[in-house]
Amino acid sequence: MSAIRKVAVIDIGKTNAKVILYDLEEGREIDMRSKRNEVTGYSPYPHFAVDDLFDFILEALAAFQQAHGVDAISVTTHGATAALLKRDGTLALPVLDYEYAGPDETRADYESIRPSFAETGSPRLAMGLNIGAQLFWQKSRFPEAFAEIDCVLPYPQYWGFRLTGRRASEATSWGCHTDLWSPRSGRFSSLVSELGLCGKMGELVKADDRLGEVLPEIAKKTGLVPDCPVFAGIHDSNASLLPHLWSRAQPFCVVSTGTWVVAMAVGGDTPALDESRDTLINVNAYGDPVPSARFMGGRVFEFAAPGGDVTVSEADRKAMLKNRIMMMPSVFGDTGPFQGVIGGWTVDEHHLTSGMRLLGVSWYLALMTAVCLDLVGGSGPVIVEGPFAENHDYLSMLSAATGRQVEKSPGSGTSAGAAGLAVGGVKFSAFTPHPEPLAGLAELNRYAHIWRERLPEAA
Repeated sequence: MSAIRKVAVIDIGKTNAKVILYDLEEGREIDMRSKRNEVTGYSPYPHFAVDDLFDFILEALAAFQQAHGVDAISVTTHGATAALLKRDGTLALPVLDYEYAGPDETRADYESIRPSFAETGSPRLAMGLNIGAQLFWQKSRFPEAFAEIDCVLPYPQYWGFRLTGRRASEATSWGCHTDLWSPRSGRFSSLVSELGLCGKMGELVKADDRLGEVLPEIAKKTGLVPDCPVFAGIHDSNASLLPHLWSRAQPFCVVSTGTWVVAMAVGGDTPALDESRDTLINVNAYGDPVPSARFMGGRVFEFAAPGGDVTVSEADRKAMLKNRIMMMPSVFGDTGPFQGVIGGWTVDEHHLTSGMRLLGVSWYLALMTAVCLDLVGGSGPVIVEGPFAENHDYLSMLSAATGRQVEKSPGSGTSAGAAGLAVGGVKFSAFTPHPEPLAGLAELNRYAHIWRERLPEAA
């Protein structure tokens, strides 16, 4: 294999699945295929159609190979997802959708064996957001199938297994609110033993380790060269963080946006974290603990923002500021810093223009992000990565609410971070400070101050 330049990044997000071709020499994405990542299976519980996703991945790899050539493959996926393999490599149970509430059925019994927050840095979350809770529920409800498990793989390494046949795992996915990892000691938590899974957790490797080469049948089906390497891969929020660890001095914060908004503080003074507010200890690609806080920002935007091509007018801005029209936490009360609290608009939503609704949702998301940054003791510049980096109003309010420099990441940190695993790192050469706010900074500061005064007691 010659020098690696073009890396195919398999990026499985909770909302969308993508395969991206990243050119390391040019430092940009040069091709992409995407599809909606829908939960299509419902028996014995809602699960992902992994075979359909794999067909999509192979089709994209074949197209990239024909059009550009592919030098290597890397993987990044959402967290809270595991694949349970039998000895023959097939699934003992389907890959569970973490938004299914089934694991809540055994919540009380799970609490009796669950490790403490002090051990895992993992908050107790609803539904299947803790992989440990998923496993406990699956063991309780499907004991015969659970007994067939030979290996548990995090989601990124499951796709590596499908491509190479090697069963591996790594710390960024285990350290993502699973209850299964102890980030301060760098090893599995006591829960693994409680679940009877010792020796079944997948060989530990580093995110940038080479798993192996694509299987002969994969090379034949896609046209990839037989020695095309596949790298272990990484949890998606940590993929977003990684280029900044490679590129800049600490302290700083990275806000990864998508279905989840994840605020990660690097090099700051970490306060005592409150697990009831969806703070956690993530683990970065070097195995180091990263204080983090999060909420389902992308899901909020899909739910609350108006659809279609909406423009925010100057009249919309003036009305929102003058009348202090706000969206208050929470839109969804089962995750984020205000769990158990359902808020909403401070006025009748039907009286708002589409532009006012879009602006109010954008400001709400920025203010929630600022709360998350406060909870993890963030300091230094704030780098926003993902779709919210293109939302001028979000960036402006985030700057006003934090009083700190806010920058747009120059490209997709997720794809750059995952691609860079193949060569030991890529650097972002330029960051773009957000432009001056379209509403005055003093007015945004006042708005943010009033929003904080109206927060529920959890703040």
